[in-house]
Amino acid sequence: MIDIVQQISAVSREVAADTETAKVTVQRRYPADVSDVWSAITDPERVRRWFLPLTGDLRAGGDFELEGHVGGRIITCDPPAHLVVTFGGEDSLVDVRLSAEESETLLLLEHSVPISLAGSSAGALYVGPGWDGALMSVALYLDGQISGNPFAAANTPEAQQFSLQSIDAWTAAVQAAGNADSDAISAARQAALAQFAPDLAS
Repeated sequence: MIDIVQQISAVSREVAADTETAKVTVQRRYPADVSDVWSAITDPERVRRWFLPLTGDLRAGGDFELEGHVGGRIITCDPPAHLVVTFGGEDSLVDVRLSAEESETLLLLEHSVPISLAGSSAGALYVGPGWDGALMSVALYLDGQISGNPFAAANTPEAQQFSLQSIDAWTAAVQAAGNADSDAISAARQAALAQFAPDLAS
């Protein structure tokens, strides 16, 4: 069983947009050392246990692919602290930083896209819930709770309930950013529901 309330509250979310860029920022702490978290998010044998098969030339300058999902180019790879990749397109950048905080690791992830692609800060709803799910899956994997098919697990009724609450949290973050109108937020929210919680979309 997923403690949905705990998993939602474990992540901090921020949305920002200006005339050029829209960005989502998520942070989560893990009770593991930095090298273990780095390995969990970059080692293909471990990534496929909580997410998808990962292949490619996995070094700075190389390309990667997540099977059936997206690929990109590795811009920066500085183990075990800093990873920057394009994600699904040259203008979509994901920047991940890991840092030790006492007995925990802080993971900070920023996903930036041109405002012309996002439309407004409401575009955060297209990616934010997916990052919430990924960070939760890392936590469950590090805790030994994930087994079997991670893709199938992501589509269970319980996982969709998690996604629904994640969408609520991202809707609040977009509203707090204050630069997207209600129509844009409503449309993005409906798209997020269709993608991440299709059985609960209304």
